[in-house]
Amino acid sequence: MTVPTTLVLTGAAVLAVVVLALVLALVRLHRQTRAALERAEADQAALRARLDELAHTAHRTSERLEAEFVITDAGNSLEDARRAPEPARIEGRLFADLVLRESAVKAASWAYAVRRVASAETRNRLRFEMRQETKRSTRRRRADVKEALRQYYARERGDLA
Repeated sequence: MTVPTTLVLTGAAVLAVVVLALVLALVRLHRQTRAALERAEADQAALRARLDELAHTAHRTSERLEAEFVITDAGNSLEDARRAPEPARIEGRLFADLVLRESAVKAASWAYAVRRVASAETRNRLRFEMRQETKRSTRRRRADVKEALRQYYARERGDLA
């Protein structure tokens, strides 16, 4: 049985049209990709130029700031401004007062925590959760033992057979 030539020609024409459409789609995609790449490279060059400009501006600004006085340093020399400030000294009474206040705050917070833990509601909740956890662990242990025994007996039967 022979295939009519018109059917072969029609199939070849359809195949050629599909191949041509695919080639055109690939060419179009390639052009779009190339255009997007060129745009990205142009944007990158612009950003790099802007970054260089900002770095140069920041360098000039920092040089200028070192030479200028800040308004809060009016009357002080540049050497005085560059020196590290001396730590503030606290006299004995103030130090003792600060330590006592901090200790009192800690003691009060501990007392509140102990009172809250010792409340009946908290104790009952803890007791309930402990019972639940104990039951859960017992069930889990029993299931593990059963599974281990199943595997052991399965191996024993396999060895005998």
